[in-house]
Order: sequence, then structure tokens, then C-alpha cells
Amino acid sequence: MDALGAVGVGLAILLETVIPPIPSEVVLPLAGYLAQTGRMSLVAAFLAATAGSVLGAAFLYQLGRWLGPERSRRWLDRLPLVDAADVDKAFRAFERRGRAAVLFGRLVPVVRSFISVPAGVVRMPWPQFLLYTAIGSAIWNAALIGAGVALGTQYELVERYVGFLDYALVAAVVAAVAWIVVRYGRRRRGTLES
Repeated sequence: MDALGAVGVGLAILLETVIPPIPSEVVLPLAGYLAQTGRMSLVAAFLAATAGSVLGAAFLYQLGRWLGPERSRRWLDRLPLVDAADVDKAFRAFERRGRAAVLFGRLVPVVRSFISVPAGVVRMPWPQFLLYTAIGSAIWNAALIGAGVALGTQYELVERYVGFLDYALVAAVVAAVAWIVVRYGRRRRGTLES
């Protein structure tokens, strides 16, 4: 990023959106620190990060459109503990609450990347998708770049504290999977006893 400036920030965030293991929690605070030291424009870093987020999300949205509901349903139905009826319910719920899911999903690590795929699958209107993706991405990018500016040379602290959010997300996913397993087991037991 030091060599490429804001373009490097945009490329890193584009890759982070498409390949989640690249953490924006490291890239964006560093961009804020570089802006604070005068080695990068703060506005350019923010705009490039937001453009990278939107471009990456657009790619994943198009992947979701290509998959479509039928292909997604067939693929998801092959997974253990996934029922086609639950997939249909999830698609219907996303159609009702997709705007909020895209907006708030852009603020949650890991979900940030993958929320674009179901939006494409259910063919969320393109202008809505772009608007809510841009707003959510702008909030996330501004917060982390701002934290890097505020912390200066201690910008690495942002990764540590945002890491707690990652742990909470993993715990929530584990709890959700456990709930689904229990629910599926009870449903199967009820079917077998009938």
C-alpha cells in the first residue's frame, strides 16, 4: 500500500471481499496510519477502499445470479443437515429483508463477503444492492480507517479488538449450527416414530 497508495488500498479490499482470509481489519487501519503520516490521502484511501468493496461485492453478486435459485438449492441440498425446504425459506426471507441483510452484513467480518451471493441468487434489484453495499462498506471502511488515524503507530490494536468480534461471530455460527443439528435430529426422530 505504501508503494501503490490508495490504489493499493482499493486492490487489497477488492481481494478481501472476494477472498475473505485477507483481513480488512489489518489493511484499513494501516491505510489510516499512512494517511495520518501524510504518505496517503485520507479521502483517496476511503474512496478506494469503498470502490474495492463494491467491486468485489458486485463480482460475488454476479456469481449468485449465475447460480440462481435452482442451482443453489441443488448444491445446498447436498450438504449434510440442509433441507431444501429450509433453503426455500431462507431465500424468501432474504427477498423480504435483503436490503437490511446487505447493509448490516457489510459490517460483519466474514459475512461481509458472502452476503452478496444470496443477494444475487434472489436477484435483488441491482441499484438497491449497489446502494446498500456502498453504504455498509463506507461505514465499515470509515470506522477502520478512522481507527488507524486515531491510533497512529498503534494501528495494530484495531485488529486485536476487532478480532473479538470475529470470535463472537464464530461462537454465534457454532450455536446456530448446533441449533440446526438439534432441530433436524428432532424432526427426523419425529418422522421415524410416526
